Amino acid sequence: MTGTSLNGTAAMDDAGVDFTNDARAQSWLDSANTPDCPFPIQNLPFGVFRHGSEAFRGGVAIGDQIVDLARFAQSSAENTDAQRGARAAGSTLNALMQLGPSVWQALRRELFAGLSAGSPRESRFRECLVPQHGATFSLPAEIGDFTDFYTSIHHATAIGRQFRPDNPLLPNYKWVPIGYHGRSSSIGVSGQSFPRPRGQRLAPGERIPAVSASRRLDYELELGVFVGPGNERGKSIPIAAAENHIFGLCLLNDWSARDLQAWEYQPLGPFLAKNFATTVSPWVVTLQALAPFRTAFTRPAEDPQPLPYLDDPRNREIGAIDIKLEALIQTTRMRERGEPPQRLSLTSFRHSYWTIAQLVAHHTVNGCNLRPGDLLGTGTQSGPTASEAGSLAELTQGGSQALDIGDGERRSFLEDGDAVIFRAWCENAGAARIGFGELYGQVAPVADA
Repeated sequence: MTGTSLNGTAAMDDAGVDFTNDARAQSWLDSANTPDCPFPIQNLPFGVFRHGSEAFRGGVAIGDQIVDLARFAQSSAENTDAQRGARAAGSTLNALMQLGPSVWQALRRELFAGLSAGSPRESRFRECLVPQHGATFSLPAEIGDFTDFYTSIHHATAIGRQFRPDNPLLPNYKWVPIGYHGRSSSIGVSGQSFPRPRGQRLAPGERIPAVSASRRLDYELELGVFVGPGNERGKSIPIAAAENHIFGLCLLNDWSARDLQAWEYQPLGPFLAKNFATTVSPWVVTLQALAPFRTAFTRPAEDPQPLPYLDDPRNREIGAIDIKLEALIQTTRMRERGEPPQRLSLTSFRHSYWTIAQLVAHHTVNGCNLRPGDLLGTGTQSGPTASEAGSLAELTQGGSQALDIGDGERRSFLEDGDAVIFRAWCENAGAARIGFGELYGQVAPVADA
């Protein structure tokens, strides 16, 4: 662990680890020091919140509290980068995202110093705290555009086998990060409930499609990547600089109607099967918080290696991130009985076939201009084993093998009233455990036509 004094210039090691990642650091806020706390002082994720009828504003999670960045900005008349960052965190974080890594890091270091045990500024920071309990959260940013990628080769192969048994993985997959342009208007924050979608579906054995409610509603266990500073149209972002354009990561559920998808996806890909609902978690975890969990990005020797614009020494050395990803389900009966949700799968983002830096580099190689607050989805994250599948379509073999979820309940696909919960965390020896919080979404009955 590379360290320095709290007020000194923060040296970083090759993975970007600095003193704010020091696992030995403690906060004067006791709730931030408990072993199971997702938001220790080494995390400090950003979000947008309010209490009651207050205006939404930017905040940073610490323990069971939120640093109200509006209060923090008002507590000092200084014009430091940290204060500039705090003042930019308004009802959305777009303006803060635009300011770039130097401001984000300055704000993080200032918060870390003030929240650390023994800080002489404890009283000032206590006045900026509000409880997470009772807070309402908004989307972290005004999302202008949403692009969903397809970065898990295990998921792509499993789903491809269901749609194209003889040719499950198309030949371009190992050469290009596959993605499609999604719908930003239907993105909601954790806690949202949405009606089951309707659309055209072709039932087995039928020649004519019918319009009806989806019967094969699914979830997709993903990460979301929020863009920071954008790029001018016509100017691509090189992979070596790509992470300077990434504000942070969140959890993402790109709900999918598999029966609508099977009928419509050729020749132009997903449309109504995907655009009815996407849910993201309220807290955005920065790359700085994730620095201790970077790992090597590797490809099987027999696979084609990335083309030059998708290749970089640092990306090979530490481009992957070991983020544990968990999907759970809570049915109506579980809630009525007061039972906790049941785990469906557990995997890691380290299995991804493409890194987040490669997604940014590829998205802009043609001159496409990204903007602060744009959202990139990683696509469903599935690991190499059956228990690591990130969707019901995989776990149930396309619905042919219903999954036992306990107490006599089984699922091939989601039923009305089902809630899907995602959780994510990073942990390894010598580092503080970093959590993403929880992502919750619930399926409601189909809306009236």
